[in-house]
Amino acid sequence: MRAWRHVVPPPAGPDQKGPHMNQDPRDCDVAIIGAGIGGLTLALCLHAAGIACRVYEATPDIKPLGVGINILPHAVRVLDKLGLLDALSSVGVETREAAFYNAHGQFVYSEPAGRHAGYQWPQFSIHRGDLQMVLLSAVKARLGADAVVADHRCTGFEQDDEAVMLQFSAAEGSVHAPVRAAIAVGCDGIHSAIRKQLYPNDGPPRYSGVNMWRGAVVMPPFLSGASMVRAGWLSVGKMVIYPIRDNVDGKGNQLINWVAEIETEQPARRDWNNRGTLEDFFPAFANWHFDWLDVAAMIKGTETILEYPMVDQDPLPRWSFGRVTLLGDAAHPMVPRGSNGAGQAILDGPCLAAQLQALGLGAEALSAYDAIRGKATADVVLMNRRAPPDAILQKVHDLTGGAPFAHIDDVISNAALVAISDSYKNVAGLNKDILNGTQPMEKQ
Repeated sequence: MRAWRHVVPPPAGPDQKGPHMNQDPRDCDVAIIGAGIGGLTLALCLHAAGIACRVYEATPDIKPLGVGINILPHAVRVLDKLGLLDALSSVGVETREAAFYNAHGQFVYSEPAGRHAGYQWPQFSIHRGDLQMVLLSAVKARLGADAVVADHRCTGFEQDDEAVMLQFSAAEGSVHAPVRAAIAVGCDGIHSAIRKQLYPNDGPPRYSGVNMWRGAVVMPPFLSGASMVRAGWLSVGKMVIYPIRDNVDGKGNQLINWVAEIETEQPARRDWNNRGTLEDFFPAFANWHFDWLDVAAMIKGTETILEYPMVDQDPLPRWSFGRVTLLGDAAHPMVPRGSNGAGQAILDGPCLAAQLQALGLGAEALSAYDAIRGKATADVVLMNRRAPPDAILQKVHDLTGGAPFAHIDDVISNAALVAISDSYKNVAGLNKDILNGTQPMEKQ
């Protein structure tokens, strides 16, 4: 049998064939590129469907990085079907309400969240790293310790009608042996190598004109102790604040996650781990001392601050080419508003697994997955630009000119605020009646 040469193909297009396509047997049925939230969820979904897979992760050591995220009921539904609800409950905070305030700390609107709103599933505010470790532990327990292969950065692929050949490098620069699979799924995030090869002329990220700074700090609970707060507006400074761990010190204090967003001329570096500087944004919040939370003190008490641009990319015409497809941020990077980035990656997993189970490990299944999830996620990407849930804050800010009000009912009716919130839910797959009904989750 001919030995494989370690060749990294140039980005010549999605259907590129190479000299390695006669190697047999396959190394795995489905190769998942990236051990983030989307990739690990997909691995669990494939395992539940009886489809063998292996996850290849670029970093040598998978660590619980990041700060807070929210997992909404439609995504928790998927994780519950995978048997992870108790594990999530043990590390996250079950969100009780979503509350909105103006930049003066005045109450605008609130609505119950998750099971408190009548969904069959909770909403969780959780540290991203905690969620990733729950998924990673489940993958290793169910698929085996060798199901996740670290220090394998994908550098390119070749494919023919029979299989995909993937090339990998190590962190120190050496080249790994190639991996052959029936299907390859790029779950490798915003800097996806798979996406770059499928779309070598893909345009740059679309900057929304807003940068965000974020951090987490140990503090006493505020409001209900399980509230997700949005306050202010982008032109003057907006905050998103919620707890992500309970009783972290045995004294009842929580780990509170916060995100500051401000309209800024130049985008920050597109790196989730990029360090931020207090002076670049704190002046907008220096006077935020409210009776329900001292926001300024919270920010100043944070040890590590991260900075990230609010960017997305236009929806792709398709993700699937032959035996290769995309999932999560690699497929549909979106502005992080509406708590839907990780959630949409989670929803991708059962849909793809269902198509592979029904149609076999080939291009037909990937095309079917593309047809279902491509439009659904494109709608969310565009809705996040146009009218995410924090459009409530924009509406109140515009109506008041940013000034305090005597009574919110004098500014806007509660019915109008409910309509803004419900509009986003209907697009994002969060219609309560549909989600609680019998519609298969792979269609949502």
